[in-house]
Amino acid sequence: MAKQGKKYRDAFAKIDRDALYAPLEAVTLAQETATTKYDSTVEVVFRLGVDPRQADQMVRGTVNLPHGTGKTAKVIVFANAAKAEEARAAGADEVGGDELIDKVAGGYTDFDAAVATPDLMGKVGRLGKVLGPRGLMPNPKTGTVTMDVAKAVTEIKGGKIEFRVDKHSNLHFIIGKVSFPTEKLVENYGAALDEVLRLKPSSSKGRYITKATVTTTMGPGIPLDQSRVTNLLEPTPV
Repeated sequence: MAKQGKKYRDAFAKIDRDALYAPLEAVTLAQETATTKYDSTVEVVFRLGVDPRQADQMVRGTVNLPHGTGKTAKVIVFANAAKAEEARAAGADEVGGDELIDKVAGGYTDFDAAVATPDLMGKVGRLGKVLGPRGLMPNPKTGTVTMDVAKAVTEIKGGKIEFRVDKHSNLHFIIGKVSFPTEKLVENYGAALDEVLRLKPSSSKGRYITKATVTTTMGPGIPLDQSRVTNLLEPTPV
């Protein structure tokens, strides 16, 4: 195992591993313990009490973060004719039909999200081996298979994020950058939390969110009180 650097060890020492921090405290500590010179991404990881092998317990969705992600997503759109022009006008980074499909089939994945019109999904579906493992396959459940391509592009570039539970029952999502005001990061967290809670499968029994952690790029994980779902901007009562 690689030895952690001094900055990481110093940051790790500030965290009480036996504590569960309120969202405001966890985010504040994450900002204080960020170890990179650049503006790190702040991420939250939930461990869910679901079995993702069961189709009716797959948790997947999207949410528009009220304060964005701090990053302008690169979006490609599979569309032709008038819909292609609408996508370009909305700010899509690359738009095309067969030629774009062939480009992605050849290994092109330098983008953050993909949108497709329904009429092209028969061809786009063949890109599953390229897009599927990266979570980039357009899907009507997340609003990325749609005739309203302009709306989809605008939402993604404005801070819409997608999340999906993985095979280990973990769910990851970003809530912004370390440079964000703490309150805005907490409000972004609250928006994502509300949507994750709304998507709880009816077949899931017992505790839904069993563990939560806040972390920054290259920074230590901070235990988050997953039971706090209201009054997120208040510290833990003394």
